[in-house]
Amino acid sequence: MTSKGKKQAKKDLISELNKIRKNAELGGGQEKIRGQHKKGKLTARERVEAFFDQGSFREIDALMTHRQSDFGLDEKKIPGDSVVVGFGKVDGRMVAAFSQDFTVMGGSFSEVQGQKVAKIFDLALDAGVPVVGLMDSVGARIQEGVYSLAAYSELFWRNTQASGVIPQISVMLGPCAGGSVYSPGLTDFVIMTRATSHMFITGPKVIKSVTHEDVDLESLGGATVHSTKSGVAHFAADSEAEALEITRKLLSYLPSNNAEPPPALKPEDDPYRQDQTLDSLVPADPEEAYDMRQVVEKIFDRGSFFPVHLDFAPNALVGFARLHGQAVGVIANQPNALAGVLDINSSDKIARFIRFCDAYNFPLVTFIDTPGFLPGVQQEHGGIIRHGAKIVYAYSEATVPKIAVIVRKAYGGAYIVMSSKYIRTDLVFAWPTAEIAVMGADGAVDILYSKQLKGVQDKEGTREDFIRDYQDKFSKPYQAAASGHVDEIIIPSETRPRLIASLELLKNKQGQTRPKKHGNMPL
Repeated sequence: MTSKGKKQAKKDLISELNKIRKNAELGGGQEKIRGQHKKGKLTARERVEAFFDQGSFREIDALMTHRQSDFGLDEKKIPGDSVVVGFGKVDGRMVAAFSQDFTVMGGSFSEVQGQKVAKIFDLALDAGVPVVGLMDSVGARIQEGVYSLAAYSELFWRNTQASGVIPQISVMLGPCAGGSVYSPGLTDFVIMTRATSHMFITGPKVIKSVTHEDVDLESLGGATVHSTKSGVAHFAADSEAEALEITRKLLSYLPSNNAEPPPALKPEDDPYRQDQTLDSLVPADPEEAYDMRQVVEKIFDRGSFFPVHLDFAPNALVGFARLHGQAVGVIANQPNALAGVLDINSSDKIARFIRFCDAYNFPLVTFIDTPGFLPGVQQEHGGIIRHGAKIVYAYSEATVPKIAVIVRKAYGGAYIVMSSKYIRTDLVFAWPTAEIAVMGADGAVDILYSKQLKGVQDKEGTREDFIRDYQDKFSKPYQAAASGHVDEIIIPSETRPRLIASLELLKNKQGQTRPKKHGNMPL
């Protein structure tokens, strides 16, 4: 072959590769792409381009095809199959991702999709970078039978091995049914889009055939249901663009892996700032509600509080925030909802968030104002004992810096589990409004003075006197400070500089645990 012929041959090879790449980029073809757009959804590649920093995404395994021939599959060999995998940068930091391609056989999870996703997980684990899954799939590829099921098994195993090592985020941008919901359920955060994404184990038709109940997709497993009732979703977005923006913002708080601290930002807020409105924010009447979110937003760096699971179990507030640029995990009771009581759902919400923060080196700052655990037959039969125990287990197990601020009520078992001093919280502060007692004054007086109250003429007046005596003893934090259960009583406006100084002290804290395989958390 002449020199000219060799050059032409090289050009032909490059042209051939470019042609294959172009075909791969089309996925299931223009008609399927138009169908995706008509539903208000982006394609798999459009999503990764929108998510990553411009021009930073690098795809791998773009030319893999399946090896199945049954049910006409040999005629549907599309390069890349039903998922796009690769890596790129988000705000300059490396992130791995896979994006299911609904235009190729509904994004069905095949043996090849499983192999591609497994490979990107393995790369991410070795490199120590987060994995983001952009989910849009009808579920397992039925035509492949056990091969598809085995591929799911490989994914679930990797989800479990990666847990606590690298952050995992599932962004639900379409359907997710049957066994495929377990992978998002194993990841750290789930973000859903309203109207276009759904998650359910059993579909409406099967439910109707078994129970004769009529349900639609949205009421069964839509974003609103999962972000308010089931707690499966941590965030609900109105559009794909918003879902991807939430994901980018979430990643800005997270470290790349468990060996790194959370990313710090250059402080732009005065560390000595004292917001005087905090001194009068908590009502004088202990039965009056207020918004704990206002307390959090006035103490932490301005605009930095990023709530998680906001609409699920609203009687508890959790999320990320920054103190002098340092990212921390925030846990708080919310008196605006159910008076801030702890129930089954809020216990799960708090415990899960604590464990994530401990796994990824977030210091924990807790604000307490709770009258106790929610009473009632439904809660008892639902296992409030077991669920409430998760909180104390999570706090006791956590080795990161732990700081607590008792804002108002800290009663009974709820006081103990909410980062009290002797479950090894490093520093406990109390505001002058703090009330630390076994129970509220009304209930305590009825128990302690029941005999005395039976024999007096002015029962109500005497009862009020007993209540005042009880409140004088337990409705102020000075006894707790005298016994060492509280490290310092502070004026509310002093909280921000106190917390910043405390974190500076504890930033190199070395946590120790007894040697063991793992504990037996009350799941």
